[in-house]
Amino acid sequence: MNRTASLDLVEFVESKILPRYASFDKAHNTEHVVRVIRRAMELALKVGADLNMVYVIAAYHDLGMAGQRAVHHIEGGRILYTDARLKKWFSQDQLKIMKEAVEDHRASASRAPRSIYGKIVAEADRDMEPDTVFRRAVQFGLSNYPQYSKEEQWKRFQEHMENKYSVNGYIKLWVQGSENERNLNVVREIIANPQRLREAFERIINEELRIKS
Repeated sequence: MNRTASLDLVEFVESKILPRYASFDKAHNTEHVVRVIRRAMELALKVGADLNMVYVIAAYHDLGMAGQRAVHHIEGGRILYTDARLKKWFSQDQLKIMKEAVEDHRASASRAPRSIYGKIVAEADRDMEPDTVFRRAVQFGLSNYPQYSKEEQWKRFQEHMENKYSVNGYIKLWVQGSENERNLNVVREIIANPQRLREAFERIINEELRIKS
């Protein structure tokens, strides 16, 4: 069984698609998309999904971040579906499934992804490793609200953690018993302890501010 995407497809994505992430914020940059691709491919191997499809869905999933964040998943699906270059590798039916998978990857989606491909990339996009969860939130705040004081950054960070990752949050995982599930439980334990959460925030924001300076 082939365990990687087609070489010519990888060459196309690495030269034409991945460089577009370099201009995005730290929470959605090239490092992020590479991690999502790696995790998505691992999940695809486990469930027997088409590796070429999964590879491209993961590579395109955040391209919509070049526009409005609130609709980036919709825009990303459109970018994939209208990219005529992909017709070299995929049928129109495959491209429709891939478009829907990009649309369905967003963590705040109110319904389950429509296909296994949407579930794979949605799960791969949810890196629940605690330090990564907290760092991405801090990085997003610093990048998008540079005018905020540290206390304002803390309030935004705390509200985001509660709304998205707490036991009452909207985050959903699609693979039972996964590493993500185990990590999310750790994140929730920290969120439930304000002192531990503040300590994590202070450590990370100070590190990020030192990097910026």
